[in-house]
Amino acid sequence: MILAIDVGNTNIVIGCCEEDRVLFTERLSIDRTATVLEYVISFKTVLDIYNIKPQDVEGGIISSVVPSVTQAIKSAVMKLVGKSIKVVGPGIKTGLGIKIDDPRELGADLVVGAVAAINEYPVPAIILDMGTATTASVIDDNKNYIGGMIIPGVMVSLNSLATNTSQLPKISLEAPKKVIGANTVDCMTSGIIYSTAASIDGICDRIEEEYGKKLTVVATGGLASTITPFCKREIIVDDDLLLKGLIILYNKNK
Repeated sequence: MILAIDVGNTNIVIGCCEEDRVLFTERLSIDRTATVLEYVISFKTVLDIYNIKPQDVEGGIISSVVPSVTQAIKSAVMKLVGKSIKVVGPGIKTGLGIKIDDPRELGADLVVGAVAAINEYPVPAIILDMGTATTASVIDDNKNYIGGMIIPGVMVSLNSLATNTSQLPKISLEAPKKVIGANTVDCMTSGIIYSTAASIDGICDRIEEEYGKKLTVVATGGLASTITPFCKREIIVDDDLLLKGLIILYNKNK
């Protein structure tokens, strides 16, 4: 059993995998001030919920886009399971060709998502990761990462709208009742959901136009299931994509 952890700007996604099967996925809020012991307690609580003993975990792997907490989380997992923990970064074998100006700039989360996608879905492909930021990664016919886009995330946009206006409230993100809102909250909900969905459709259309052929579109991240039902094009939602990618990388680097 392998413990896989993806550290994002807002959440930490944690899951246990057996062979190529994801046993569970949970999300924890990231705390940049938490100590190693506090992370140990959080991770042990998740394992306890699923009746998994730390000694049953044979290893672990972490991807992180928050360098300030990476070492603390690695130390916490090592203290919890008593095993060596891999971190996605330089020196990790990926099997992914990275054809961008500076491969060192590519975030660990984008590498992990691309590795999972080339193993799970037909290429060429677009991978949408909808978290704090929304990223679009493009994989070509030869399974090379050739570039993509970084877009303000849904909640970043929504919070900015409320923070920078005098009369618009902070709201929760719920499915809009209809496109044309009849009150302030409905107008905001419809606006953020439908504008994001339309943006996703338009981005995929433009990428396909530039690439010259149709691409498989796969979406993951905490907000993928909220937004993609309102998109007009076919999008595969895979909430476990990053955990699958982490397990593939763990097995490649045993």
